[in-house]
Amino acid sequence: MDLLVQKIISRDPNQKEFLQAVKEVVQDVSEFYNNNPQYDKAGIFQRMVEPERVIIFRVPWEDDEGNVQVNRGFRVQFNSSLGPIKGGLRFHPSVNLSIIKFLGFEQIFKNALTGLLMGGGKGGADFDPKGKSDNEVMRFCQSFMLELSRHIGSDTDVPAGDIGVGAREIGFLFGQYKRVRNEFTGVLTGKKLNWGGSLIRPEATGYGATYFAQEMLNTRGQNLDGKICLVSGSGNVAQYTVEKINTLGGKVVCLSDSNGFIYDPAGIDSEKLAYVMELKNIRRGRIKEYAEKYNSAKYTEYDLGDDHNPLWNIKADCAFPSATQNEINAKDAQNMVNNGVVLVSEGANMPCTPEAIQVFLDNKVLHAPGKAANAGGVAVSGLEMAQNSMRMSWTRKEVDERLQIIMSDIHKQCLTYGSDGGFCNYFKGANIAGFKKVADSMLDQGLV
Repeated sequence: MDLLVQKIISRDPNQKEFLQAVKEVVQDVSEFYNNNPQYDKAGIFQRMVEPERVIIFRVPWEDDEGNVQVNRGFRVQFNSSLGPIKGGLRFHPSVNLSIIKFLGFEQIFKNALTGLLMGGGKGGADFDPKGKSDNEVMRFCQSFMLELSRHIGSDTDVPAGDIGVGAREIGFLFGQYKRVRNEFTGVLTGKKLNWGGSLIRPEATGYGATYFAQEMLNTRGQNLDGKICLVSGSGNVAQYTVEKINTLGGKVVCLSDSNGFIYDPAGIDSEKLAYVMELKNIRRGRIKEYAEKYNSAKYTEYDLGDDHNPLWNIKADCAFPSATQNEINAKDAQNMVNNGVVLVSEGANMPCTPEAIQVFLDNKVLHAPGKAANAGGVAVSGLEMAQNSMRMSWTRKEVDERLQIIMSDIHKQCLTYGSDGGFCNYFKGANIAGFKKVADSMLDQGLV
């Protein structure tokens, strides 16, 4: 495995996010891999780290002033051994090939853990929807989909939303796909309810991360009732994490965006959460406005020169990082441990650096990786695909019950492969469980 990693590094030395994701998986699955020589003989890992195909394309569009703009679009179709490619689209200035490959690689294992028939992939563009008019976003999405439509389909690749891609963007993308292909099919998930969306889909990632946290606490005879919780981000995942924590009796005291964070020791109750949803989803404002409205809250602006994030230096029991990759470093992790955090459930993808993960492991913190904890989003996307195929819709109760069962099953898989001496290394458990399912499917299907 070490030799394979060195080959990967020499081939893509500048793709730091992708290499970080690969090294994390290698660290956890090496022993299992070496004990099963059939994988090495078939070159399973060598094939698994190389995408089936990478599509990069230009996206020209016209802004409201009549100026031509050009962005770069991506779709990485990583592994289809378990089913059609499934993974989100991210619109953000930071998007590059390394980030899309890291997200796509993680998606392989995340989708495998759900038990649904979905392969792994990811896509997006270095386009920033913030500050753009609806018409500018529509023109960009239509240009983006004009090219992407050649490479996706309900039985080939079914994208969804991610950072910067919400219901508005999915609507524009779907409309253009339908126009170009002349077919109404379940080619995108995250659609609005009246034209093929699923109940619970907007809530699924946040709900799932919370259900997984409850499962972890249950192993210690505890639950979220009365727990003080830190949540980063203020988008879809963070919002519904707060909602479900409130339902289960916990208290969330912070939220953030790219400029800073609010700390509200009184708790972000349902009324305050409704304000956050209106602020972020409709007015597209900044989280500092929360502190201007509620006297109980204090706003802290981020200092880019800091070697830690002060949000993670608040006394609490549980943490739900739900913003972006590598938002928690080793110093943040140690601050969290020192301030009483006993559980971390990752709503974002790879929000912790390798050094932070080690701090949590050393201190026996219940720490769920994103590929397990935030799999609820893609799980309900899979359920949306199933409903589209049947031309029917399930009730909110049905979808939520299925989501809870899936998250419980993922937790059981993690325990199966990650438990050691009364403590579960959830990273190891998730990586081995996901790897085994994909690797065995690849063996079954031959050298392809």
